[in-house]
Amino acid sequence: MGVSTSSPEKGHEKNGIAVVTVDFPPVNALPVKGWFALADAVRAAGRAPEIRCVVLTAEGRGFNAGVDIKEIQRDGNSALIGVNRACAEAFAAVYDCEVPVVAAVHGFCLGGGIGLVGNADAIVASEDAAFGLPELDRGALGAATHLARLVPRHLMRALYYTSRTATAAELHAHGSVWRVVPREELRTAALELAREIAAKDGQLLRLAKAAINGIDPVDVRRSYRFEQGFTFEAGLSGVADRVRDTFGRTDEGA
Repeated sequence: MGVSTSSPEKGHEKNGIAVVTVDFPPVNALPVKGWFALADAVRAAGRAPEIRCVVLTAEGRGFNAGVDIKEIQRDGNSALIGVNRACAEAFAAVYDCEVPVVAAVHGFCLGGGIGLVGNADAIVASEDAAFGLPELDRGALGAATHLARLVPRHLMRALYYTSRTATAAELHAHGSVWRVVPREELRTAALELAREIAAKDGQLLRLAKAAINGIDPVDVRRSYRFEQGFTFEAGLSGVADRVRDTFGRTDEGA
């Protein structure tokens, strides 16, 4: 259980690809330490001079179910502060990774998962993948910044207000998912794209990543931190606890 980094092909040290895998059973709802560990792993992979592309993937039932709600319910504001900082670090680590990041998404991609894939450079998804922000059902706010990078603005608002999800096929139609494949082909498809990227010159790829980030129309770090302020307001007003308590009685996930 945790976050691990590996090479996709043993014995091929010069393939230029690092695979960062998240595994927090049962649903990959990450605790504070998990988000920080993910940030550290992605940053370390991107800094390695031999790496030219990072693949971000997950084990288990789904790619990511967001934060560990039970941790927040148990530890209160200290956990809320911790998870806000940790999510910001993890999302920024993907965005600022020195080399391109390919997200390989299966099953559910919710809450914090949207923050990760919304900041990735490319997304490959399995046919069963579903993307959404159930934040209003969880007593939180955030990652609309990243959902807006995946779907048009008005669709983002409708998905956010309703807590509905979008399918991988729908995101592919909007141009934000590179390829949709059967679940058993997901890893192969993600690595195919990663190998094509990693075939480029490593120094030039790093320059390209920095250049593309530099022309983004939205400062994703600042935008997301602005959203988080409203999560604190919801917490201080008591509405977040009221919603989370209802969620805790009706759903075992996070």
